[in-house]
Amino acid sequence: MENKYDLIVVGGGALGTFHAYHAIKKGLRVALLEKDGKPQGATVRNFGQVVPSGMDSKWQIYGRESLRIYKKIQSKFDISVRQEGSIYIASNDEEVQLLVELNAINLTNSYKSKLLTKEECLEKYPGLRKDYVKMGLFFPDEVMVEPRLMVNKLHDYLKTQGLDLFYNKTVVECNSLTNWMQVHTTDNLSLSAAKVIICNGSDFKTLYPRLFAESDLIVSKLQMMQTKHQPNYKLQSSVLTGLSIRRYEAFSECPSYNAIKAKENKESFQKKWGIHILFKQAADGSVIIGDSHEYAPASRIEELGMDLNMDIDNFILQEAKKIIDLPTYQIQNRWYGLYSQCKNSDIYQHTIDQNIHIVTGIGGKGMTGSAGFAKENINTIFNI
Repeated sequence: MENKYDLIVVGGGALGTFHAYHAIKKGLRVALLEKDGKPQGATVRNFGQVVPSGMDSKWQIYGRESLRIYKKIQSKFDISVRQEGSIYIASNDEEVQLLVELNAINLTNSYKSKLLTKEECLEKYPGLRKDYVKMGLFFPDEVMVEPRLMVNKLHDYLKTQGLDLFYNKTVVECNSLTNWMQVHTTDNLSLSAAKVIICNGSDFKTLYPRLFAESDLIVSKLQMMQTKHQPNYKLQSSVLTGLSIRRYEAFSECPSYNAIKAKENKESFQKKWGIHILFKQAADGSVIIGDSHEYAPASRIEELGMDLNMDIDNFILQEAKKIIDLPTYQIQNRWYGLYSQCKNSDIYQHTIDQNIHIVTGIGGKGMTGSAGFAKENINTIFNI
C-alpha cells in the first residue's frame, strides 16, 4: 500500500500544488511529482501579484477564493503572502472613465475597491509623477507573494499535512488499469492511484504528444526585470498603470471599453509586443518592472527563442520612468517566463479513461486563480 494513493498530481507549480492542497483538505492520500529539483516554470517567473481585480467576472470568483486561501495558509505557515493591496493608475480621461465604471461593477459584485483622487495617489505613492496620474482605483484586499519562494514554501507546508512529494521525477507512462491508474518515471519509480491529474504542459506533451499537438494551447513569453535595492523607499502596493487598464479582462466588461479600444493604434510598439507597465516592490526592497507578451503555438515554442528582446526592455524602462521616479533604475536581473494558455477557452481540460485528468493552460491567471479553481475542480473530479 506504500505506493498507492487516492490522487497523483503531476506538476509542482501553483496549479498542481493547489490541486494537491485541496485533495489533502478532503482527507485524500496524495502524491505530487515534479520533474525538476524545484519548480522552474511560470509559477516562479512572474510578478507574484494576486489580483482578482484584473479578471473577468467568472475568474474573479476563483481569484477572490484564492485570496481567502492564501491568507488562511499564511495564518498557519509563512508562504510569503503580504496584504498590501493593488492600485490601477489612470493617465488620461479614457482610463479614468474605465476606473469609474469598474468601481461601479465592483460595487455590484461586492468586491471592495476605492477610487483615489490624483492628490490621494500622489500622497500614497512616493515618486509617482504628477504629470502622469489622473486617478487611481485601489483594491485593499489583494495580496502579493514572492514567486521564487511561495510554491516551495507551500510544498513545505503540505508535507506537514501529509503530502508525499517527489522532486526530479519525470513521468514517462500513465496507464489505466482495471481499478487503478499507474504512473512510471524515468528512474523506475512506480506509483498507483485512483485518479491522476496532469497540470504541467511539458508532462502533457511527453505523455500524450498527439493530443498535445491537436490542442489549442499557445505559449506566451513575458519579459520582466528587477531593479537594485531601492534605498529608503517603500512602494505601498502593487501598481498597475494605464496600459494595464487597457489590457486586463476585467475592464473589457466596462461599458466604454470597446469604444476606447477601437481608437488605439494597432501598429504601436506596445500593441505589437503586448506591453503593459507594472511595478511591485519585492521583500528585499528591489522593484520588479514589466511586462510583455509574445505568442507562439505550443507545438512550436522554439519560435519564441531563448534571448531577451532588449528593445522591449528598453521601452518598458522608458515608459516606467514616465510614471514613477524611483531612487534607482539600475537593473540587477532580467528574465522571461513562459505561460501556456488556450486560444479558445479559459483553461485546457481533457479527461482520459475517466480517471486521468489533464488540466493546464491557465496562462497568466495561474498565481491568482489556481487556488480557487483547483478547489472547485477537485470537488468535481472526486464528485464531492
